[in-house]
Amino acid sequence: MTVLLLGGTGEARALAGRLVEAGVPVVNSLAGAVAPTTLPPGEVRIGGFGGTEGLAAYLREQAIERVVDATHPFAARITEHAATACQAVGTPLLRLSRPSWLGRPDAATWRWVADLPAARVAAEELGSRVFLSVGRQSAEQFTGWTDRYVLLRVVEPPAFPVPDTWEVLAARGPFDLAAERALLADRRIEVLVTKDSGGRHTAAKLDAAAVLGVPVVVVKRPPDPAGVTVVESVGEALGWALAGR
Repeated sequence: MTVLLLGGTGEARALAGRLVEAGVPVVNSLAGAVAPTTLPPGEVRIGGFGGTEGLAAYLREQAIERVVDATHPFAARITEHAATACQAVGTPLLRLSRPSWLGRPDAATWRWVADLPAARVAAEELGSRVFLSVGRQSAEQFTGWTDRYVLLRVVEPPAFPVPDTWEVLAARGPFDLAAERALLADRRIEVLVTKDSGGRHTAAKLDAAAVLGVPVVVVKRPPDPAGVTVVESVGEALGWALAGR
């Protein structure tokens, strides 16, 4: 049995390792190139499939027996393509999605919005010194903020011109509460803008905001495709994959 693992997340890498340990052939599909030292276990395929039809053709040609979509919660296009292609070919599909932050005790105090434009409007009502933690690509939608301080934290430098009032902080998590609290206090942050990426890897900024009383604006996740089974843990995904042997 060969499993196609749509990856790019920590959960995907962990699942790949567990599958390889169990003797299951796995093909890791990554959207872009990564450093050799961070490649997941198993076979690695880099690049797109050419849309839904391309993915369906790949599933047939490679005799893929199971697909696990472990992409980022906001990789909606890939998730939709996977659902459509697997349905067309008849290949079982599982969605591995890290737990949402919606279940946190303080989630009810946040301003939940549907999309990035709504997040911008909400943030403008709450403060003029912004900690923008929405990812490098999404941050470009906020470049109209030339009249306020914006702290943009990214793993890789942005590919767009950054306004003069912005500070770009290149850093890779996980981050701890003490460091996040110090960062928000030092920059005098008045509002935090983020996405419901979920998990514990980057949740310390939310803990720091709660301690300091900083308002939080959160972009809701896109819904998963109807009819697709969704699990929240690597262990559950491993059990599903092994059940097909």
